[in-house]
Amino acid sequence: MLEVTEIFSSLQGEGPFAGRPAVFVRLAGCVPPLCEWCDTPQALNGGKPMAAEDIAGAVAQQPEQLVVITGGEPFRQWDAGLEQLVRTLLASGRKVQYETSGKAGIPANHGGFVVCSPKPIHAPKLAPALVSRVDAFKFVVDADICPVLSFVDTHAIDPAKVWLMPLGALRQEQMHRMAAIWDLCVRHGFNFSPRLHILTFNDQKGV
Repeated sequence: MLEVTEIFSSLQGEGPFAGRPAVFVRLAGCVPPLCEWCDTPQALNGGKPMAAEDIAGAVAQQPEQLVVITGGEPFRQWDAGLEQLVRTLLASGRKVQYETSGKAGIPANHGGFVVCSPKPIHAPKLAPALVSRVDAFKFVVDADICPVLSFVDTHAIDPAKVWLMPLGALRQEQMHRMAAIWDLCVRHGFNFSPRLHILTFNDQKGV
């Protein structure tokens, strides 16, 4: 059984699939140390127990082909039913994208597109063996991106696989930082990603 916080249809708000329609499966629970600025605290504990086949059935009721599996930290439930869920989704013709910090590992046979946001943001860490399993790295940043540059250099990551996003849980905070982050992306060859859900809905949850 998987612990599920919510299942809903929306648009992917950030990263390489920004703006794309998707079904979101938000799993519950995370891996310490927890981020004090977490924007989904409702997913840190609890959740509703659901069998993989029931989750797949709920997804099947939605038209979107992309399924975003997020959290919390989704890979902590890989052996509890997530692997079975993903196999079912792929067999039905869906595409899977993961949102992960990497703190629970990244299975070699995950079958999807892995977007990793290494945590904590000011000293991002990821086991070197897992770097090759990541398709895109995503960082929420302010003007100081030295930790990101160090991480990218340490792991010899192609800048084309890096997305920077402005720090801020409110629309005005996003707007205040966007120009500076844009310039940093140009300077270092990184991708820029807005956080569309915040720009559109401010701090509203469940979008």
